[in-house]
Amino acid sequence: MADFFKQNELDVEFANDGRSGLSRALNEPFDLVLLDVMLPFMSGFQVLDQIRRRSAVPVIMLTARIEERDRVAGLNAGADDYLPKPFGPEELLARIRAVLRRAGKLQTAAAPLECANLRLNPQTREVTQNGEPMELTSIEFEILEHLMRSAGRVVSRDEFTTVLYQRQASPYERALDVHISHLRKKLEANGRPLIHTVRGVGYLMSAAQAESR
Repeated sequence: MADFFKQNELDVEFANDGRSGLSRALNEPFDLVLLDVMLPFMSGFQVLDQIRRRSAVPVIMLTARIEERDRVAGLNAGADDYLPKPFGPEELLARIRAVLRRAGKLQTAAAPLECANLRLNPQTREVTQNGEPMELTSIEFEILEHLMRSAGRVVSRDEFTTVLYQRQASPYERALDVHISHLRKKLEANGRPLIHTVRGVGYLMSAAQAESR
């Protein structure tokens, strides 16, 4: 996980028990805490309770306990998100970014993304196509940014809804499809199709890998 985070420009440090983890969380300037429920010496819930008495640092709880009452208990105790095991690294990364974004701690100084005839600036939230500015809604911008960062691979519906709404997609939910349809029409108005639907899986930006410049 440390190697995966490093590849995605995040640094991670570890504490192997509740006592040392609590001490570090309270005395070092971390942007976010990933907190396992099952820990030696102090449980994750005990650690969270002590963190919340003295700190507002964002906390994502990780646990193999999947009962709804455990998730509710974690969220009521002050966790910003609650992710049951097993989970994929991409889903955890998406949740981390979502929590950091909500907390205003996500580093947005990333260079603009370029993909085919598109240029997206995360700092100014401006998008141009063939040099011409595009008018996008906030949700369309978020969808396009995630597609450009994931260019060349299929992005599942669950991944999108995790990034956008911090939850899994409902089988009957069509809001995402509507937003992507609107975005696709705007992109195709000035060039070749860039977003493709992979039936039963998700969406793919078919241009060459997006680059930061």
